Amino acid sequence: MLSTADALATLLGAASPIAGTESIPTLEALNRVLSEDVVSPLDVPPMNTSSMDGYALSTGDLAHGNRRFPVSQRIPAGHAPEPLKANTAARIFTGATVPPGADAIVMQEQTEAAGDDVTILHSPKPGEWITVQGADIRSGSIILPAGTRLTPQALGLAASVGCAQLHVRRRVKVAVFFTGDELTMPGEPLKPGAIYNSNRFTLRGLLENLGCEVTDYGIVPDKLDATRATLREAGEAHDLILTCGGVSVGEEDHVKPAVEAEGRLSMWQIAMKPGKPLAFGAVRRTPQQTDAVTSDETFFIGLPGNPVSSFVTFLLFVRPFVLRLAGVRTVAPRALSLRADFTQNKADRRNEFLRARVNPAGGLDLFPNQSSAVLTSTVWGDGLIDNPPNHAISAGETVRFIPFSELLN
Repeated sequence: MLSTADALATLLGAASPIAGTESIPTLEALNRVLSEDVVSPLDVPPMNTSSMDGYALSTGDLAHGNRRFPVSQRIPAGHAPEPLKANTAARIFTGATVPPGADAIVMQEQTEAAGDDVTILHSPKPGEWITVQGADIRSGSIILPAGTRLTPQALGLAASVGCAQLHVRRRVKVAVFFTGDELTMPGEPLKPGAIYNSNRFTLRGLLENLGCEVTDYGIVPDKLDATRATLREAGEAHDLILTCGGVSVGEEDHVKPAVEAEGRLSMWQIAMKPGKPLAFGAVRRTPQQTDAVTSDETFFIGLPGNPVSSFVTFLLFVRPFVLRLAGVRTVAPRALSLRADFTQNKADRRNEFLRARVNPAGGLDLFPNQSSAVLTSTVWGDGLIDNPPNHAISAGETVRFIPFSELLN
């Protein structure tokens, strides 16, 4: 069996950023991936500004012991000040431009105002409470490199330097379908032997959360011809085909022979629990000029049918693969080292991914039923414990924990 690390390395080795870019309004760029560096055309802030409500003055005017100054001007944020007159102070507000001639701000709590004069009760140092021009960003610097997935704060950063449009890669196009005559959609009568298709909702949500353009072909009948026809159609207009179930070798499992007939397929047994079976390959498509490059294959990934297995294998393998297609540079989730507040005496020969959550004491509790069919554990838990093969866990030891907040990002 392949290790999880080897399987992931093989997947990422096959993935490269898709071609095709577009320029879109910054307000509409959330979760998109930059195709070009964002370079600041200006300093931020573009002038020296006050970081306090108070009074702007020249520290040199305090050298002779003078503490009482006439207020020569009032400077709100957004207004251009006049040069500061000698031996005067300027009333100034947070974010306002420091007037030429002033080199310090005294906060209003350290002053006493009386009529048109102010008494300074503090001896400021030059530069005190002044945010200098370019303190945050220098003109010409790269503030967001290509390959950045745009978060709300990244959009704010781009807007802070005046970027109204951003150059991004097009969305990854993913076709998804599900096999199994036992599958029923919620809202339909549940016949004997049937189950509701929870995987359709989970996987579509995961794909949409990654910003993919999803085509959902629904439940495909357990027939070879129907499966092949769906693969051919999906292969013509997508970057990835994702399926769930039907990749075993049973008489009613038609995905494997269908993909082999329409392209190529590698079936992997991965040394992990849950989610041992995984299929990876590609479906042929008519050679065509697509997004400025000639492409004759669409990637294929087949996930296991058990709901927790498909969920975990998506997070560990499909997520980084899709992000790499999207042009994201860093696709590995960050893990935490946390204390296990439980004991698991039985070690498994496979790499286990255990559903757990953080308790009020900062340790980890384990969901009592780790079956691959118990979808409840994925809602109850905060993430996955990455437990190495042949390792029993003792209460109090430190384990590697990958939060869902990382895996769903």
